[in-house]
Amino acid sequence: MKRILYFSILAIAVTLSSCKEKLNDESIFPYVSETLDQNSYTFQLDSFVKRSYLLPYNVEFRYKMQDISSDMNYNLVPCSYEKAITVAVLAKHLWWDVYEAQTGSKAFLQKYGPKILCVIGSAGHNPSTGTIKLGVAEGGLKVTLHAINNLDPSNVAMLNEYYFKTMHHEFSHILHQTKNYPAEFRTISAGHYKPNGWEERSDEEARSLGFTGNYGSSQEREDWVEMIANYIVMSDAEWEKILSDASKGWKQDDDGQLHQLEKDEDGVDGVAVINQKLGMCRAWMQEAWNIDLDALRQEVQYRQTHMNIDSLRNQVLTIEAK
Repeated sequence: MKRILYFSILAIAVTLSSCKEKLNDESIFPYVSETLDQNSYTFQLDSFVKRSYLLPYNVEFRYKMQDISSDMNYNLVPCSYEKAITVAVLAKHLWWDVYEAQTGSKAFLQKYGPKILCVIGSAGHNPSTGTIKLGVAEGGLKVTLHAINNLDPSNVAMLNEYYFKTMHHEFSHILHQTKNYPAEFRTISAGHYKPNGWEERSDEEARSLGFTGNYGSSQEREDWVEMIANYIVMSDAEWEKILSDASKGWKQDDDGQLHQLEKDEDGVDGVAVINQKLGMCRAWMQEAWNIDLDALRQEVQYRQTHMNIDSLRNQVLTIEAK
């Protein structure tokens, strides 16, 4: 059975220290201006994240692991400097720049984006369930991405599964914490969520019940953000595979082997349910945020298949000390 991926969301109140200066009138979170050390080995990346994240968006990009930024329940390792450069330019290209392009200004992420983006080298392993933690959104203020040391920018499928989808998944959590998704969504798959033991379901079984994958079947809020994140990053062929799986019946035997049934016996039209949920997501993104979900998806699809990682990294590597 393939490795199960695990996301989590924490409703944590975070208090940030204040100072005299604010980025803009709409942001309530102050930033502290730092003097960069031009003799430091990390000067180029520090300069890039200051001008690309801190100054325009008031976002602190944390790649030097701190105890305060880490979950002490896991054995974690820092992100390497080279991987930190890569994820810094990719997150900007495939997250911040995408929303700026779709909303027409920096104001949307200045107001609603996380104030801290923390990257960790390793994943958080959960030996009791066989799952791994890839991302956390904390109280709408901080997003943490794990397993960055495994990042391979030449493998778009892997980038989507482990990183890009995580980015959109966690940001969707922040958005629905700000403006609730429709109450009707809670009734669509009532009775089919599996908060404990969701990892025992195959993706195919979950799709037959109207979810995009097994983690989306754990609870309704994960169902909501998995619907959005998967739709954004998956190609047309990958999305059609989800719908194809949803149209069939599946069963796992005691050895974990998956079998397609001659007849779908769960009593759920998985394709219709997924399309109904996707329609709600489209309407909510348009009505709550004035964002066209399909246009957002098209922007991401184009960027992730046409990006030049060397050119993106050169935004950092060509910075010179003054």
